[in-house]
Amino acid sequence: MAGPQESMTAEGSNPAESSVARRADSLCDAALAGDRRALARLLTAVENRTPLAEAAMRRLYPLAGHAQLIGVTGPPGAGKSTLVAALIAELRRAGRPVAVVAVDPSSPITGGAVLGDRVRMQAYAADADVFIRSMASRGHSGGLSSATSAAAAVFDAAGFDVVLIETVGTGQSEVEVAAAADTTVVVEAPDMGDEIQAIKAGLLEVADIVVVNKGDRPAAHRTAGQLHAMLADGPREPRPGRPAPKHPEVLVTTAATGEGVAELLAAIDRHRTAARGSDGESVRLKRAEAQVWAVLVDRLHARVRALEGDAGQIDGAQIDAAAQEPRAESGDRTTPGAGELLRAVAAHELDPYAAADTILDRLVGDASGTGTGIAAGRRGRP
Repeated sequence: MAGPQESMTAEGSNPAESSVARRADSLCDAALAGDRRALARLLTAVENRTPLAEAAMRRLYPLAGHAQLIGVTGPPGAGKSTLVAALIAELRRAGRPVAVVAVDPSSPITGGAVLGDRVRMQAYAADADVFIRSMASRGHSGGLSSATSAAAAVFDAAGFDVVLIETVGTGQSEVEVAAAADTTVVVEAPDMGDEIQAIKAGLLEVADIVVVNKGDRPAAHRTAGQLHAMLADGPREPRPGRPAPKHPEVLVTTAATGEGVAELLAAIDRHRTAARGSDGESVRLKRAEAQVWAVLVDRLHARVRALEGDAGQIDGAQIDAAAQEPRAESGDRTTPGAGELLRAVAAHELDPYAAADTILDRLVGDASGTGTGIAAGRRGRP
């Protein structure tokens, strides 16, 4: 793998690319200096997955890797947004700068989204150390937007100590947030279904902390007791080929009044400390894998669309030519080369775009026609 700063592709080789790179550098400089408008423009570019966003991420990703990423997920109506607002208040009392990525569902008919989660957080709109960004899911499954991890990395690089990631109100299997966050908080509410309905979800299995919100309701502590008993009854040893089962704490909060929120934040910090000493490396590798494969999916979609003719048909000659190109013996993501790339992304030595391009080059040839990959994306940490 090429060393830092080696074999860098000249940025001025294409006037359009050079212009995008200059704009990206200008926005990055301004955002890193504290310009909130520049930060907002970067986040818009990231959400729209523009070339400017990719150029900015190549600059910003090596600066990230320091923030505490907290995922907040759970069914609709559990009080996630109110709990996030309460966490912001507690973190600000401790003097910690906070960013929020709040994902709202997109309409399958119009494609629009209300982006209403921030309404519950308006008390912090004038706080220079709080930045709240709403994003539409745009049909992406898993409770997140496809740009969520990239947005969190931008906030991380910009110096925010904590990034709260609030998902769409999730169902039973939308567990993508677990790969995006250091700590996953699953929020439940009392009287929202019996214990069988709760435990059959994959959602509880990815929880690092389970919170029963609306603790002022009579059934809150009973619900917490049922969840605690069920989770304590779970498997203790991992099955072959499966990750180790988690044993989350179960807490009760009343987000509307702030009761129990300080205890929740203390539990989050305890989990972060424990994770650093045990499975922190595996968590970072899973996040790197999710980031690289998200970019790979976009690259593959773009590559397939590029093969389409004017009439929307796939060009058979191009496919035949592509089929005859030499390929790696195995496309398995667990090959040593892929593992090395994921470790470099996990250590923020390589950005996900360069890693995805390198893997794609091995599978189907040069993805961009410029030969960029490790050489363009690997940089030493400052």
